[in-house]
Amino acid sequence: MDMTDNKAEKRPLRIILIGYMGAGKTTVGKALSKELGIPFYDLDWYIESRMYKTVKQIFDEKGEDGFRKVERAMLHEVAEFENVIISCGGGTPCFFDNMDYMNAQGETVYLKAVPEVLHGHLVMGKSVRPLLLNKTPEEVDVFIREQLKLREPFYTKAKYTLDVSLMDNYEKIQLSVEKLRHLLNIEN
Repeated sequence: MDMTDNKAEKRPLRIILIGYMGAGKTTVGKALSKELGIPFYDLDWYIESRMYKTVKQIFDEKGEDGFRKVERAMLHEVAEFENVIISCGGGTPCFFDNMDYMNAQGETVYLKAVPEVLHGHLVMGKSVRPLLLNKTPEEVDVFIREQLKLREPFYTKAKYTLDVSLMDNYEKIQLSVEKLRHLLNIEN
């Protein structure tokens, strides 16, 4: 007797968060991970743990092209995991066939924020962002706007889009997580 007829085949849950740096991918990913009880992977952290180097060190040693090759290989590794939430670096969807690959692997969500919000998050941010080093606040603002224009066509290929412009406190982060669960049809 063939049991596959009786059960719907359940695909592993893979939620892949994309968006510009500072949009809150890690914040939302961690909060959703805690709620769902499934592992969370920040792709940059995963790269650092596998390569035993910081993203900045990899950028410095290999340049952006070299980093993007490492990033792609690590994306292919982590996106094979089952029942995970992954947050990608802001540039990840824009190189190689990464966006098509992520769409094939799981539920992709573009966390969208306006440039002013991104700028505010990045100015407050504690982590080193190689692409923003040695830029004045005005240069950072121009850089964000220019990069968003270039990256938006890749980001909008995500299966879902969630506006996260208002995520400046715990309650608003939780609201974003609830909206994401609703968007992905994930029950409590």
